[in-house]
Amino acid sequence: MRLLAIDTATEACSVAVQTPDGVFERWVEAPREHGDRVLGMVDAVLEEAGIVAADLDVIAFGRGPGAFTGVRIATALVQGMAAALDRPVVPVSTLAAIAQGVHRRTGHRRVLAALDARMGEVYWGGWALDDGGVMRAADEECVASPAAVPLPSGGGWVGAGTGWARYEDSLTERVGDALEACLGHALPAARDLLPAATAAYTAGEAVPAERALPVYLRDRVAERPRR
Repeated sequence: MRLLAIDTATEACSVAVQTPDGVFERWVEAPREHGDRVLGMVDAVLEEAGIVAADLDVIAFGRGPGAFTGVRIATALVQGMAAALDRPVVPVSTLAAIAQGVHRRTGHRRVLAALDARMGEVYWGGWALDDGGVMRAADEECVASPAAVPLPSGGGWVGAGTGWARYEDSLTERVGDALEACLGHALPAARDLLPAATAAYTAGEAVPAERALPVYLRDRVAERPRR
């Protein structure tokens, strides 16, 4: 299977492609430059992988939550590519990508992912590793103040994401003894969309281009962005 993944939902802009020969990726932390960089990054990873866009089987993207503009950039790009190529799409949570990246780098299996949502709030979700090596939601994603985030069940949780960097004291107090460690500056990478996207595609859960929608959480809306 040949799978392209794109994430522009945070300060990081990243692209990855998975082929039978391995994973090829580009990642850069470049706030407000995603629109200028992402197409070149797509071309670069496809060239490195030795394929063209028409060879792709499926496209995945970080569907949010995250920065509104960043989420819309990836959504619009993926909708356009998928429609032009007639390929299915797998939307993957940005918080899931953060959790998957923590597991890839550290081996931790339970992650409380939080992104700074501004306005004194965080985008929040708990993720636990399944038997297939994919981070699955342990509770519903939400946006909340650090003092009101849903508490996880059990212990051994690792906090990760910019929400922890911004509100570490408040979140640590809220989670209490259930927290094992904190990785406050963790950002998502497109390569960490690949496990969930692969599982979803194999399970027949990919969607057509017009249903590749962003998730914002704060406004509780999902809409098709203007091209």
